[in-house]
Amino acid sequence: MYVFRAWHSMPNEFTDEDGWPTNAVHGFARFLLELLERTRPQHIAIAFDEALDSCFRNGLYPAYKANRESAPDELKRQFAHCKMLCIALGLPVLAHEQYEADDLIGSALARQRAHGFRGVIVSADKDLSQLLVEADEQWDYARNQRWSAGGVKDRHGVEAVQIADYLALTGDAVDNIPGVPGVGAKTAAALLAHFGTLDALLARVDEVPYLRLRGAAGVAARLREHREQALLWRRLTTVALDAPLEDGHFTRGNPDGGMLATLCQSLRFGPMTRRRLHTAAGLEMAVA
Repeated sequence: MYVFRAWHSMPNEFTDEDGWPTNAVHGFARFLLELLERTRPQHIAIAFDEALDSCFRNGLYPAYKANRESAPDELKRQFAHCKMLCIALGLPVLAHEQYEADDLIGSALARQRAHGFRGVIVSADKDLSQLLVEADEQWDYARNQRWSAGGVKDRHGVEAVQIADYLALTGDAVDNIPGVPGVGAKTAAALLAHFGTLDALLARVDEVPYLRLRGAAGVAARLREHREQALLWRRLTTVALDAPLEDGHFTRGNPDGGMLATLCQSLRFGPMTRRRLHTAAGLEMAVA
């Protein structure tokens, strides 16, 4: 997400030694440096999306994210640079051809909880709120807002554990998930507040017409008609917790000074950015 944000917000005035744009890399590097300098984490993982067209969800529903245009070559090239920059800094990188970044984050959290860790998810993405339990936090870094599982309802109208069910009902236009026709945000929140889960709602759909809900009878009819689709949408909106990950506790590793210097040169980073990168990596920077 932060690479895309930089791609759209940074001026297109940065280029590498070959003349390719590097605005997204520069923006991502600034974000990453601020995060490392501010938090100095001992355990961290950076998740990248490499399942843009090959995600397991596409096998379940071929139209999943079909509304999105493919990333241009100029951006794909920068994704690779951002990934290499993390590796050069000794930061664990998560990427998989069949699992999205959200799934990798969820799977990493699930693994680390078993070892007594809590998670801080650096993202404003609503989908990721479903992962919050106990002492976990989500951090919208750009707005400097943090919330726990208890704060999800105030932000989204439903509990953290209900996010996937909520999105299955309302749909998600960003991911091209239709949802149940006629069920908007308020209706979905009211239904989940009453029934708790999508499964309970579908099992007790005959109760829906008796709820104090505008057009309740019609909502019940649409839920009956689109029952199987709603269950499919829920499979799409649920973050996977079983993505294959390499062993380890996502501890910051040893930086690669040679790789970092080569990247700084090829990406034409300025002296201040180079100095900050070397300092963040705990490396001395050679002075010409």
